[in-house]
Amino acid sequence: MNMQTSAVMAPPAPKRIEEMKLPIVMMRDILLKTIFRKNIDMVSDLAKALRLPIPVTQELIDMAREQRLLEATGTLNANNGNEMGYQLTDAGKARALDALAQSEYFGAMPVPLDVYREQVKRQSIRNLMVTRAQLTNAMGHLVLPDALIGNLGPAVSAGRSILMYGPPGNGKSSISNGIRDALGDMVYVPHAIEYAGQVITVYDPIVHNAVADEVDDPNVLRKTSGKFDTRYMKCERPTVITGGELSLNMLDLVYNPTAKTYQAPLQLKSTGGIFIVDDLGRQAEPPQALVNRWIVPLEESKDILALQSGEKFEVPFDTLVIFSTNFHPNEIFDQAALRRIFFKIKIDGPNQENFLKIFAMVARKRNMPLNEKALVHLLKVKYPTIDNVYANYQPIFLIDQMISICEFEGMPYQMTPELIDRAWANMFVKDETIVK
Repeated sequence: MNMQTSAVMAPPAPKRIEEMKLPIVMMRDILLKTIFRKNIDMVSDLAKALRLPIPVTQELIDMAREQRLLEATGTLNANNGNEMGYQLTDAGKARALDALAQSEYFGAMPVPLDVYREQVKRQSIRNLMVTRAQLTNAMGHLVLPDALIGNLGPAVSAGRSILMYGPPGNGKSSISNGIRDALGDMVYVPHAIEYAGQVITVYDPIVHNAVADEVDDPNVLRKTSGKFDTRYMKCERPTVITGGELSLNMLDLVYNPTAKTYQAPLQLKSTGGIFIVDDLGRQAEPPQALVNRWIVPLEESKDILALQSGEKFEVPFDTLVIFSTNFHPNEIFDQAALRRIFFKIKIDGPNQENFLKIFAMVARKRNMPLNEKALVHLLKVKYPTIDNVYANYQPIFLIDQMISICEFEGMPYQMTPELIDRAWANMFVKDETIVK
């Protein structure tokens, strides 16, 4: 895959406290809470915990010492390059406990929302140019009509919104994952952002894949701290996949009343990447209500979130949203909603030629020998009973069924008209009335 790692500008590392653009008291309190909770006494260890360059960490320590919240231990630590150790004074411990009562957040210093906005622009999903070769490579495991890649390519490069619709079992989910794989490059995800003195955690190891060279040790810190702001994690472009479980409240800030901190909603975590709404129409909320929630973000590239206080504020919305549904769009959306989705792409079942390609490919992978008589039986006898409607899932289903039968019967893998009939019987349920 063609990786575009050079395309994204890294967030510059702060050199002084003033460049942090955070409230001084907040920075000082996070320093004190981190020392208290993690029992750290060395500057280099504190710099790692706060994800800050050592000079900025030292400035914060010096400020806390002036306020008599920290004191030097008076001993040099030979294991840490003869660094001076620091500890909380009684006043510092009291302040740390007060600060923890207001918010349990400690560790990585947050990035102000306005500063984060600038980084989102630098790594916007809309800055990406995905080529036909990249998309074809990412979809290499799928048999797709040539025209489909031609329709998907401009949609992905635009970084807007895509609605994929069509009958079930034809790879809409696999295509969504292929689009994700085609992106290829890296973005910088903040551990947390700050707005109006509130901390919102963003980095989520379930959603974000950090690159391997992000190692926490003092030597690496000294080497990398000048290269980019280590309050961010360098990650693959994120992908959030939701299905029938998606509800409107999952798109709101999540407040933890115990820790008194916020967690970013799914669409904010997916910034710079892809948000896939799979199986649209299977959620508890009607599709129209879900799409209405996306109207402002899709049109204005910003989302509106609310704090516990009720105060609303804007966050960047820089996400490729992919809606995938088995319903016809006119069944689940009004025309106003459809207008706001930039690309509508129908994903049909394969024609007979592509069906046979998929069938042969699956059989080869499963070590199932092809049999001409069985294939003719499948195409001439079985498929006419369903009007020759082919679907991408059917080869895998039929071959796996035949493998299960062969294993149960103690036979070598084989394909016969009789086995085709037995496998076919499990693919469809006959319409009949069940007497209760």
